[in-house]
Amino acid sequence: MGLSVGIVGLPNVGKSTLFNSLSSAKAEAANYPFCTIEPNVGVVVVPDPRLDALDKVVQADKVVPTAIQFVDIAGLVRGASKGEGLGNQFLSHIREVDAIVQVARCFEDSNVIHVENRVDPVGDIATVTTELCLKDLDTVQKRRDRAQKAAKSGANALEKLAFEITEGLAKHLDEGKPARTFKLPENPDAPIVFRDMQLLTAKPTFYVANVDEGSLTNLEGNKHYMALKALADSENAKLVPVCAQLEEQIAELEPKDRPEFLESVGLKEPGLNAVVRAGYETLKLLTFFTAGKVEVRAWTTVIGARAPQAAGVIHTDFEKGFIKAEVIWWEDWVTLGTEAKCRDAGKMAMEGKEYVMRDGDVVHFRFNV
Repeated sequence: MGLSVGIVGLPNVGKSTLFNSLSSAKAEAANYPFCTIEPNVGVVVVPDPRLDALDKVVQADKVVPTAIQFVDIAGLVRGASKGEGLGNQFLSHIREVDAIVQVARCFEDSNVIHVENRVDPVGDIATVTTELCLKDLDTVQKRRDRAQKAAKSGANALEKLAFEITEGLAKHLDEGKPARTFKLPENPDAPIVFRDMQLLTAKPTFYVANVDEGSLTNLEGNKHYMALKALADSENAKLVPVCAQLEEQIAELEPKDRPEFLESVGLKEPGLNAVVRAGYETLKLLTFFTAGKVEVRAWTTVIGARAPQAAGVIHTDFEKGFIKAEVIWWEDWVTLGTEAKCRDAGKMAMEGKEYVMRDGDVVHFRFNV
């Protein structure tokens, strides 16, 4: 689906180290601000044990996981909304992604420079959020001015609504609150007006706490992490703790050597798996599967998608000529072993155009063009 998550934060908090671990594309990571200027892009496989379970019974020639794109964006500093540092580049790159993960430093280390000479993850998040709000405020004020002028010349209902929304939204942003927390009027056109402004702080957002290795098994003992957790909880946002340096070491190991290393540091899986899943969930995506001898494959669609829409992810012709979907729950396929046995056991459902896809469906689409 080409969806992307932008990794943002102040300079030198571990964004590029995190990106290096996520992606086979190696970004430069160094102990000085603005190490990243142009955004690095990496396509990251979404870990999904269901895909492996299906392949064990199908034994396909090829296994194709789904993936998500992560973009490592240059570090932001105070004043970015006015062009300070690499502000203009930073903000334009954020505009192009579908969701944001804000990385904050939650470890003490006098050898690692902080752009504001402090360790304060909540303050770091506030700095980034404030700069994004200020940029959005400029966008909203311009839209409000246009709506106000239209009102003087006999504006239509949509422009009147735009003025109402932008008036309230400008106050909201001026208080340092992101647009995604603004309550829109109960008007069916309100989401359209809101979406057309393409606001930076309207993008779905989650957080990564870059902690030291010792904190991974004692997060409650890390005051910086707990402060960031309180912020994330207040926004109902996801927070993922990782030790970016440790994750980079894990990523450099051969796959066969990783389980032993993970066990030695008290981890069941790389923390990056949780980062990828959080990005996937923040974008409100789900995974469905197709399975056959040629390939077992994971596909991505949005939560709430109906069967024809999901079919269109595979090929536009599937959506145009959709007839029905043969649906098997992935656990039933793994338990019974074959599509035929699922059909005989009554575990295959024939679904029509109104069927809402579930995360974990194994589907065979029937279509006619």
